[in-house]
Amino acid sequence: MSKKISYFLIAIGGLVAIYAQAKAEQNQLILISGIVILMLGVYNISRNIPSKNDQDDEPQNNI
Repeated sequence: MSKKISYFLIAIGGLVAIYAQAKAEQNQLILISGIVILMLGVYNISRNIPSKNDQDDEPQNNI
């Protein structure tokens, strides 16, 4: 997925989750679906971030 779609999923998921929490009677299904959409967007964004440990195999000691 592209980054735009992932950011869109994050925004929509957050809005749906907030909407489900704002009501006096919370609909658990809407809240869970909002959180799932939010987490799909976060997963797609974080999947493209390189690991901190992914470095060249060069020695770290530069004397």
